[in-house]
Amino acid sequence: MIHRRLIAGLGLAALLALAGCGEKKTVTPVAKDTIVFSILSTESAQNMESYWKPILADMEASTGMKVKPFFSSNYSSLIVAMGAKQTDVGWFSNQSGLEAVRRSGGEVFARTFDPSGTDGYKSVIIVPADSKLTVEGLLKCDRTLNFGIGDKKSTSGTLAPMTYLFIPANKKPETCFKAVLSASHDANLFAVANHKLDASTNNTTALKLNAFKGSAQASKVKVIWESPTLPEDPIVWRKDLDPVIKEKLRQFFLTYGQGDTPAAAQQRKNLERLSMGGFKPADDTHLLVVREMEALENVGLAREAGDPAKLAAAEKVLAGIKAERVAAEGKAGLAAPVN
Repeated sequence: MIHRRLIAGLGLAALLALAGCGEKKTVTPVAKDTIVFSILSTESAQNMESYWKPILADMEASTGMKVKPFFSSNYSSLIVAMGAKQTDVGWFSNQSGLEAVRRSGGEVFARTFDPSGTDGYKSVIIVPADSKLTVEGLLKCDRTLNFGIGDKKSTSGTLAPMTYLFIPANKKPETCFKAVLSASHDANLFAVANHKLDASTNNTTALKLNAFKGSAQASKVKVIWESPTLPEDPIVWRKDLDPVIKEKLRQFFLTYGQGDTPAAAQQRKNLERLSMGGFKPADDTHLLVVREMEALENVGLAREAGDPAKLAAAEKVLAGIKAERVAAEGKAGLAAPVN
């Protein structure tokens, strides 16, 4: 949902080294009386604070602990903060959540779901509503267009369009366009709506939220490309948190907005402002889809480089991740392959 480098994935060597979500390590629980919750600022921090304030207040009441927000529009800073134990739990995009698991001692324990019932969202490329630009025109790569892309750790803003559009077409944004500007979904939406950019990446959740709030930008753009469905955003905590705190957090997230009480109805209203319907239990297997996207991207990069050894290695990594995903889906009774 969040929904979040002109090349989004890790380099091939790093991917091979980090093909899993990180080795299992013995961790010592750390007792706390305050929870620091990190939040990706897809809009201004002021707006995001107003959206999250009632949810964080409910978290305090449920856990009996003080909850402090940590806002950042930079994915990497959220990852680093968790690794430095400056934050305890956070709302991440899939790719940044994967990095928090790999590098910052993080662990997925829940994930969001959409209030509409649609399980997932899509990366899109948008152009001004009156533009005649098509995907074919975008991929001419004649360096006449100004293009907006997401943070390099953004799943929908960078990884998905690279994996599913640019690399399969053997194109690189940095050589395709007159200028490539990296910004948040919100900033890119405004820039395209105001004809400051010819096209940019975005996602269906950001467009829906803009329309829900009564803003005009979503009505001033149109979608010319969309990705396969991407998984909803993970909620990640530090593995070394005290188990008692973990259980308090788990109970809060998995019960929030559930039920027929007036309190639950208000909680659902709080979530609706973030285009969330609530939270479902999850674990690190939730990140297998984005790991597979990374591997697909690296196969494309190795093929482009014309290196048979690197290509064989990348294909081996991809096959291993696919096998993990199929096994996890079979265990869960799911069937949601990456295209």
